[in-house]
Amino acid sequence: MTAQPVDPASRRPWSPDPLRQRLANHTIEDVLTLPDDAPRVELRDGVIIVVPSPSFGHQKISHRLWRWFEDHAPREFEPSGATGVVVGLNQTLEPDVLLLRAETLRYGNHYAPAEDVVLVVEVVSPGTRRRDRLEKPADYAAAGIRHYWRIEQDPVHVHAYELVGDRYELVADSAEELVLAKPFEVRLRVRDLAP
Repeated sequence: MTAQPVDPASRRPWSPDPLRQRLANHTIEDVLTLPDDAPRVELRDGVIIVVPSPSFGHQKISHRLWRWFEDHAPREFEPSGATGVVVGLNQTLEPDVLLLRAETLRYGNHYAPAEDVVLVVEVVSPGTRRRDRLEKPADYAAAGIRHYWRIEQDPVHVHAYELVGDRYELVADSAEELVLAKPFEVRLRVRDLAP
């Protein structure tokens, strides 16, 4: 048996097409047909953005919140993590945790329509501060997602927002216990999320 030469081009990791990036003409179809070994990405106005890998603490907070939703959310809701939301023909987002209606359509690792997503959660990391605090809330609001939570680390603090008109308004925030009536009755001890 002889070893076959390996084509160096076949060993390169996936990356977005530079010309299409400059033209900003990637579509949702491009994201939905990415190869299995592609990194997590978001599509913003036709440009593919690679999502940074989360830190250990970020992952622990996300996982613990997902587990809390799994244990406490009503049956008509389904938690998900590290999956995308289709918010337009040339826009997808990758919240850290989301809560959606159980019957929401799934396309690979993405959910649509965005209106069926009940809640999106972003865990803020040093490299995602601006995006998680400013850009993503505006995109989620424009897509009609009713609830947005932002979780800050060190110390863990949850900020809960509800869509009023076309903007999110802060409805609760706590580093101790988050108490909400929507999207379902929530009594979440914030310290249980801490890594």
